[in-house]
Amino acid sequence: MRLDGEAVALTVDPATLETSLEVESVWRCRETTEAEQKDTRFLRALRPRTGDPDEPRLAAAGRSLSISAGLGHGAGAGSFLTGDLCPSRRPLDRDFLRRLAELAPGAPVALSVSGLWIERHGADFDWLMAEAASGTLRIDWVGHSYSHPYVPRLADGQNYLLRPGLDLDAEIFRVERLLIERGATPSAFFRFPGLVADARLMEELRRRHLIALGADAWLVLSPPPRDGSIVLVHPNGNEPAGLRLFSRLLEQGRLPQPFRRIEEAPE
Repeated sequence: MRLDGEAVALTVDPATLETSLEVESVWRCRETTEAEQKDTRFLRALRPRTGDPDEPRLAAAGRSLSISAGLGHGAGAGSFLTGDLCPSRRPLDRDFLRRLAELAPGAPVALSVSGLWIERHGADFDWLMAEAASGTLRIDWVGHSYSHPYVPRLADGQNYLLRPGLDLDAEIFRVERLLIERGATPSAFFRFPGLVADARLMEELRRRHLIALGADAWLVLSPPPRDGSIVLVHPNGNEPAGLRLFSRLLEQGRLPQPFRRIEEAPE
């Protein structure tokens, strides 16, 4: 895409997983292959561990369907806080994020954001950008699809991004473009809506060089977090019970700390 008349590229450091926007004209790139890069941390992160006991699975239409699609548990001590911004008519819960910043100043949080949420909550997005710029929160932006398709009471195997006829490229790249246009830098991570994907969808994401981000501590549904847990809450107003539980655990010192950036989660 172009910014201020310049062609830019979204790049990723294969060792740190940090992303940055770079002007294409100042770079000279050598062709490489995945085989040549297979031992880098980035390429290893693109392929989730097989048989991970932290990843629940079920059978759907004759195939394996993940219900914690992607990296479900991080390496090392502490925990990884993530918040999903699915489309919502409710405002961002700014009070929750303010309390988080008071109790853990500069806390890193990975926000999985949908394109429709950005378009419908411009003022909330701008507030988040200001909080990040001030250092109050350290935000990593994770793609969460553009439209976050969901049909109530429809089986998971035919729902979310498994809906027939869905344009995966549009779902991924429209939200990345929105983030860039509004001054944010997308991370190398993507979270499937509902944490639901099958093997085909996981492989399609991998081919686009995005790391699938799951969670083993969706607070309203999962056991309490432990060291390495990827914690999931919804600050979009749709799941206040999860925010209350998180705040209570944080105040009681029952959340593994320190909170760490999501780029540190893959081994």
